[in-house]
Amino acid sequence: MAGTAESGYAAALRELRGAQKTAKGVSLYSRYVNRPAGRVLAAAAYRIGLTPNQVTLISGALSFAGVAALALARPSWWLAAAVWAALFAGFALDSADGQLARLRKESSPAGEWLDHVVDAAKITALHAAVLVSFHRFFELPGPGWLLVPLGFQFAALLIFTGGLLADKLKPRGTAAGASAQPAQPLSRLRAVALLPVDYGVFCAVFLLLGSETVFLAAYTALFAVHALFLVAFMAKWFRELNAIRPA
Repeated sequence: MAGTAESGYAAALRELRGAQKTAKGVSLYSRYVNRPAGRVLAAAAYRIGLTPNQVTLISGALSFAGVAALALARPSWWLAAAVWAALFAGFALDSADGQLARLRKESSPAGEWLDHVVDAAKITALHAAVLVSFHRFFELPGPGWLLVPLGFQFAALLIFTGGLLADKLKPRGTAAGASAQPAQPLSRLRAVALLPVDYGVFCAVFLLLGSETVFLAAYTALFAVHALFLVAFMAKWFRELNAIRPA
């Protein structure tokens, strides 16, 4: 029986390795850390019979456990490790649900909707929890620093929803035509440049919670980078969509 379980897991893992999405527009973290972690978790979920929606809900539960800990507990090194671990696992499972859906051939509009709703909720809640933590526990240089999490939340949500809408509004034929073209090599420079706006890299910032000064500086720096990327992304997406002409 153990051999059957192992072979079932191994077979699922092999199939998942050959069914990965394109790496275009993906940072090095997502390509080399989050997607492989999600692949392992998807194979395990497949072996024990979980559905993609169940994996999405588990991902959300872990992420919100980290959010709650951040808002309720005083910053410390143990809290830093706990929050990061919850967010890391939640993000890996966020990759696993889509891979599991492809493996089980159960992709559906409802499942995609649930996945995006959970993603939007955790982005909103995480920056709200930082705001709560700043107000309750941090000795900030001034009250104006409480605007940083609000600004970060605004930028992160617009990047998420703007990118999602841009992808959905592009004609299906465009995506199909692109997929028929020979695969382009991954741009290493682009993959590195996207690291600051990768959710997994953002989660790693919470490892610095043991030092209020260092965390505040790192969180603010990432906010500034997100604000710059927001302007660049919005211009890019509008230009691409504006170039599309009705048939």
